[in-house]
Amino acid sequence: MPLEIWDAVLSDFDRVFERFDSTQSAQPALKFLLFLADKDPSTKLSWCPDCNVAEPVIYKKLEASSSNVVLLRAYVGDRPTWRNPSHPWRVDPRFKVKGVPTLIRWENGGVTKRLEDYEAHAEEKIESLLATK
Repeated sequence: MPLEIWDAVLSDFDRVFERFDSTQSAQPALKFLLFLADKDPSTKLSWCPDCNVAEPVIYKKLEASSSNVVLLRAYVGDRPTWRNPSHPWRVDPRFKVKGVPTLIRWENGGVTKRLEDYEAHAEEKIESLLATK
């Protein structure tokens, strides 16, 4: 089924997230947030090695889903920005992101399942996150 991707950075996240959270499509869709490290424009690679490993696996699994999937990619910033213990997504009670990448399943206005940085590349765990029940 189709994978619809939305992108946000710190400066526009609230606006994009509000649209993401409130959008209802004609076909029901599974909603996910993927918190990622920023990419270097010259190399197209993230400063986070775990993100570079997990991203292609996550996209492959989401694209292969039998459900419609909407993915909001939220870029946390450069390394110094992310390392700040007061980073907005570290302290936001909705997300409580501890590491990147973090993949969150979002349903009914809240987190229902999540994969933390150390497990976000595991295909079987992504499949479990995709399971509708």
